[in-house]
Amino acid sequence: MEKLALHGGKPVRNKPYPPNITTAEEEISAVIQVMKKGVLSDFEGANTKYFMGGEQIKLLEKEWAERFGVKYAVTVNSATSGLYAAIGAAGIGPGDEVIVTPWTMTATAAAILVYNAIPVFCDITTETFNIDPAKLESLINERTKAIMVVHIFGNPADMDEIMRIAKKHNLTVIEDVAQAPLALYHGRLTGTIGHMGVFSLNSNKIIQAGEGGIVTTDDDELANRLQLIRNHAEAAIATGKKVKSLVNMLGWNYRMNEIEAAIARVQLTKIEDLLERRRALVAHLEKQLKKIPGIITPVVKNNTTHSYYRYALKLDPEKISVPAQIFVKALQSEGIDFYPSYDLLYLQPLYQQRIVYGAEGCPFTCHHYTGNVDYSKGICPNAEALGSQVFSTEIVRPPMTISDMDEIVHAFEKIMSNIEHLQKINP
Repeated sequence: MEKLALHGGKPVRNKPYPPNITTAEEEISAVIQVMKKGVLSDFEGANTKYFMGGEQIKLLEKEWAERFGVKYAVTVNSATSGLYAAIGAAGIGPGDEVIVTPWTMTATAAAILVYNAIPVFCDITTETFNIDPAKLESLINERTKAIMVVHIFGNPADMDEIMRIAKKHNLTVIEDVAQAPLALYHGRLTGTIGHMGVFSLNSNKIIQAGEGGIVTTDDDELANRLQLIRNHAEAAIATGKKVKSLVNMLGWNYRMNEIEAAIARVQLTKIEDLLERRRALVAHLEKQLKKIPGIITPVVKNNTTHSYYRYALKLDPEKISVPAQIFVKALQSEGIDFYPSYDLLYLQPLYQQRIVYGAEGCPFTCHHYTGNVDYSKGICPNAEALGSQVFSTEIVRPPMTISDMDEIVHAFEKIMSNIEHLQKINP
């Protein structure tokens, strides 16, 4: 039995993992072409032909819309900006509530607060870790205006049931697809099922341009509002752009530049190959991990596919009486990059103290808000319980190799053979 690195033994891996480099000569050539042209951004005001951006922006939006089978793709400078723009385009404002998962990156819920609305956190399923449709309707009231769905780790949420509930209550559905490009749900691509889908081109994502994002929609008015919010809406409307409602038409500068767009265009042509390579690594790794008692690999529902942005595992507490935090500590000591699950958003100081704008507690104390949102511990029991069971990694991706996957398996086997020693460690 090998001694754990945590207890002074030799680690399984003693070198860092390579960064998420998905670019090559094709992207370099595309950037050089933009640099030779010399126009690095080509957005201007509403009364010019450049309100919609330059050559690379327009081509990327056209190609993205075609690839995902949507009417509109609106580029932005980050997926965070895309989430903000989507909430704004949906007309969300003071006094409104938006239902969201507590298991996500902070920007998803922050987008709601940006428009002085209130995030209401819905519990998640214990299988896919996505928002649980069975818990949705009890949270819906006259203040509810939208549902923000996150396809966490790349695994699609139950969109049929979510869309059924949304239609029943006349709610807008915004999909956060940052982690799930080209994941399929019943033959449909995530990001194309709700009213808007927000994709990420951040440097850690499956395809990337350093930074950037895309918002997709089939709705003419939502697309118009997204394009306005992206590019100084109030100034654009003053100089000729038309909009049905001025609600949230205070604009920002969420514009992507020509270099990012050129890189993203090349990356889009590589997305299938990058996903296939990622899934091949997952398949090899899972074949071995499934043999280890107490390790639960990702649950992929029938008629869905997983993008595996993060590879998330769950410990079966009936077979492994060690919390995920300790298991992760052991993996990290072996040189294997795994991390605990997300911290629950509603337990963060911002929500516990209800302080966002100024010192008076807005938007929670805003006179427009007639509710009393609950952020107490216990509101999402599944999410809270999974915090000690779920852990994940981003290293199951190119340029990692089958050998790297075997190394991960070795570390798991080593830890499992020493599991009784881990039981003595406090989290």
